Amino acid sequence: MFRCLTHGKRLSKAVAHFLLISMIVALPTAAMADKKKKKADTSTDAGPRKFPFDPAKLVWPSPPGIARIRWVDYFAGMKIDYSAAATKPKATWMDRLAGAQSQNEKFNVKTFPYQLIGPTGIAIDSKGLVYVSDQRVGAVFIFDTKTRETQLIRNGYEARFGWLNGLAIDDDDRLFVADGKLRHVLIFNTKHEVENQVTEGLVDPVGIALDTANRFLYVVDAQQDQVLVYDADTLKLQRRIGTGGKNHTLTSPGDFGSPEGVAVDQEGNVFVTDTLNDRVEIFDADGNFISTFGKNGDGPGFFARPKGIAVDSDGHIWVADQMNDRLQVFSREGRLLTFIGLGHGEMPGQFKALVGVAIDKQNRVFTTEQYPGRMQEFKYITDAEAAENAKRDGEAQKGPSKGQSSSVPVAAPAAPAAPKAPAAAVPSTPSSSSTAAPTPAAPPPAKDSGAPKPQGI
Repeated sequence: MFRCLTHGKRLSKAVAHFLLISMIVALPTAAMADKKKKKADTSTDAGPRKFPFDPAKLVWPSPPGIARIRWVDYFAGMKIDYSAAATKPKATWMDRLAGAQSQNEKFNVKTFPYQLIGPTGIAIDSKGLVYVSDQRVGAVFIFDTKTRETQLIRNGYEARFGWLNGLAIDDDDRLFVADGKLRHVLIFNTKHEVENQVTEGLVDPVGIALDTANRFLYVVDAQQDQVLVYDADTLKLQRRIGTGGKNHTLTSPGDFGSPEGVAVDQEGNVFVTDTLNDRVEIFDADGNFISTFGKNGDGPGFFARPKGIAVDSDGHIWVADQMNDRLQVFSREGRLLTFIGLGHGEMPGQFKALVGVAIDKQNRVFTTEQYPGRMQEFKYITDAEAAENAKRDGEAQKGPSKGQSSSVPVAAPAAPAAPKAPAAAVPSTPSSSSTAAPTPAAPPPAKDSGAPKPQGI
């Protein structure tokens, strides 16, 4: 009898020790699980993308050069309410079992925040609104860069689109939209309603531009290797630039191999990116060939599938290079002045599949890139502004004159030092002349060493 009692006590003690050890082992594991859960919760905070530096300080060229281009902002689509996503009510187990969607999960075309996926063409109206065509979304985004409010002209709702390409806006704020699949250019009024279209002679319209002074509409047709010129008022075909029907094989001056972009300067001269020939060709307002520049290569000053093109108020030529992911600025003679984009990337001032560029009367520069699907905004500092900045900096470096008090405020530097971030390295800019322009970048060795290197101004 006593033996049974002793054995029972020993068994109880053993069970108690086992339970105690189990609890001691389980406590740290549970604590670690709670920590992991909290860490996971904090790591999934929703919100707009943040950068490890202040991109507003990015300038080209880098100090001590006088800044000629400043990074401003980027836009990826319509506003997203991140607070609503964080407080989204959970579906019940019965809804999940039945596969039903909650009210918040149901798609509402009126409130859905559409985002850029494949942006291409860019145009700016007289109010400063920026229009961007998106091939994959099948819509034209309309951005108010001040409020970040966004409107849409959507396929199947406000219009019918096939494959959106270039955009242009005339002096009456009419919007011209090139559609490669439907082989026409749609014209929208200020209420974003279709009022007319251009179809005559078109096969694959891509880039478009308007000469509001001479009343010409230029439409680049990639399949025909031509630029078609229309009367901007009657929309009648006037003439063609380039020889068609040669299946992108021509390399002679004045001809094209699958051209993409077109731009017009203040004098009516026409600039066309000859994409497969990796060059830019220049024509006068009558369509006569003037000159060409550019050669294939991967270094600054060279091209590898140039797409978008624009001309600024000083007559500099901006070219968006898709394969090099580089935005390059040239003189009228084809001399490289500066560039943005060092390697492929998604940081401010970098690009991935750069395709579009446009400049408005306020010297705002906009670019579009296919990946990750965004529009970047830059500010171009004109020749006159750069000369003034250089003059102010020169006076600041001299310091106060003998008759002045040392307490006189000194002008601040024109461009703050850029933090460690992807940016094009360009040397200093001449500062003594009112016709100063961005100085050329120091190009690394290009694949084609036989091509002429960019020269200084």
